[in-house]
Amino acid sequence: MMPDNAPADMSTAEWDTRVNLAAAYRLAAHFRFTDLIYTHITARVPGEDGHFLINPYGLRWEEITASNLVKIDVEGNKVCSSSYPVNPAGFTIHSAIHRSSHDAAWIMHTHSRAGVAVSTMEEGLLPLNQIALQFYSRISYHDYEGIALDLAERERIVASLGNNQALILRNHGLLTTGATAGQMFNNMFYLERACEIQVASLSMGQPLRVVPDDLARHVAAQYDSPMGEDDDTALEWAAHLRMLEEHHKDYKT
Repeated sequence: MMPDNAPADMSTAEWDTRVNLAAAYRLAAHFRFTDLIYTHITARVPGEDGHFLINPYGLRWEEITASNLVKIDVEGNKVCSSSYPVNPAGFTIHSAIHRSSHDAAWIMHTHSRAGVAVSTMEEGLLPLNQIALQFYSRISYHDYEGIALDLAERERIVASLGNNQALILRNHGLLTTGATAGQMFNNMFYLERACEIQVASLSMGQPLRVVPDDLARHVAAQYDSPMGEDDDTALEWAAHLRMLEEHHKDYKT
């Protein structure tokens, strides 16, 4: 429910987006996907072409709430009153994808230990286990160009991502997109888990059993098939929100 002190011109759809985006930040903090005050999760504002929400630069993700998110346009200009600045590197990466794809209403970028480790590997994410196979032939790669401050890199990021919902930024980190908060977070949760398992597998120093291409394609196709009458991603997101209600319910303020 929208608070009484919300701006008069704020739509219910924007407030709902703010609540879900704040939830994504708190969940990322809970699962240790954070890098202090750096990296970002962003969402397009429904009904406002060219506007999206981003975290206030300088706050830890544990501090993010629905009301302190900053609304900016695709050029990085604040379009709502906020005393917080915006990280220009976050604006570069996220605005590139928001500008180009209406399917990517939600975007998450992380610098997790396992994600960055896998981003340094020449072969990237390996088909070593069932979780990784969710991304088989469905993950993109973008070569490292330095800290993302060059606006010209935006077109190259978009070209690298293509039609996939997951991107490994080489020597940098992970990025996932989604049409909903739940879809974006599901993609990142399992991409991060796949990277963690890969790092753990490599650390054992034993021969690895890589899943053959034909079987990997089969399993990837299975992920596309409904596994029941319910939307598993929506069920996952609802479960995440119940956890926040128990432990971090101030995210909605």
